[in-house]
Amino acid sequence: MRKVLITGGAGFVGRHFVKYFLDHGDAVHVVDCIAPLTGGIDPGDGWPLFEPRDFDRFEFDREDCRDFFERTPHAEYDYVIHLAAMVGGRLMIENNPIAVADDLSIDAAYWQWAKQVRPPKTLCFSSSAAYPIKYQREKGYVLLREDMIDFAEDIGMPDMSYGWAKLTIEYLARLAHEKHGLKSICYRPFSGYGEDQDDTYPFPSICKRALAHRGEKLLQVWGSGTQMRDFIHIDDCVKGAVATMDQIDDADAVNLSTGLLTSFIDFARTAAKLCGYAPEVRGMSDKPAGVHARGGDTQKQRKLGFTHAIDFETGIRRALEYYERQASAPARRAQA
Repeated sequence: MRKVLITGGAGFVGRHFVKYFLDHGDAVHVVDCIAPLTGGIDPGDGWPLFEPRDFDRFEFDREDCRDFFERTPHAEYDYVIHLAAMVGGRLMIENNPIAVADDLSIDAAYWQWAKQVRPPKTLCFSSSAAYPIKYQREKGYVLLREDMIDFAEDIGMPDMSYGWAKLTIEYLARLAHEKHGLKSICYRPFSGYGEDQDDTYPFPSICKRALAHRGEKLLQVWGSGTQMRDFIHIDDCVKGAVATMDQIDDADAVNLSTGLLTSFIDFARTAAKLCGYAPEVRGMSDKPAGVHARGGDTQKQRKLGFTHAIDFETGIRRALEYYERQASAPARRAQA
């Protein structure tokens, strides 16, 4: 049995890691303050897809991980999955960049603590937002390779304060390995999605909008609608991390991506088709869109033995079915 610490483990990504490790017989300790706008859910309020409190190997501390690091100078874990961050959807990144910059403090506190505790392995979560935006413009966009961020030569301009914070955690991880021998691997997930994701993110928002406007002639999406993302199911993100986490120790980075780009308009059309109608899909230009195209090259992942398994249409269908079950549940209870 492994002992796993997950900072920020009550958030969307964290909950899926919790489930994976609990299902595989490991002990999981989650530290999360459930900061507003981050999508975190207190286990006491019930998690959407499973109940972690059914496992006696689950431990939860509702507190800022920085406070946890201060009060826990000695601890033993086999793995630490460091997810704690101020992050939300595009509105959070663009409209509250100073709050997002608090991630710098969180990550500095983590590596100071890791220097003392010396966990055998850290899974350090960066982001595709760390990539230079010059490779993501409408003219000349490319699939993003891990070596496009070169700390020795050129890191480029990342996406807002969130991208800068994620660049910094990667650099700190490298220094922690070089100066203190701490072992880690850095992941750059692209547009992870799943049924229990917070509604501030595009995936649940578009799926629920397609359901709500079923049969109508018009369906709208944020931005121009032509902006494209590399959507990877959260289950594939978790499997990709677990499949590769023991293969890199020097804080080198690995994408979690599919290498496939889908526009928001095409996404909405697919969701509508699965709902049984074919509306015109238009963008809402007054809403933030972010970069034009953000997709991740998959060569390095494949060399490490990971390829995504869930295609995007299947992921959309699963989510639509889940949302419809959730919507009908109150009606069924009322009838009973």
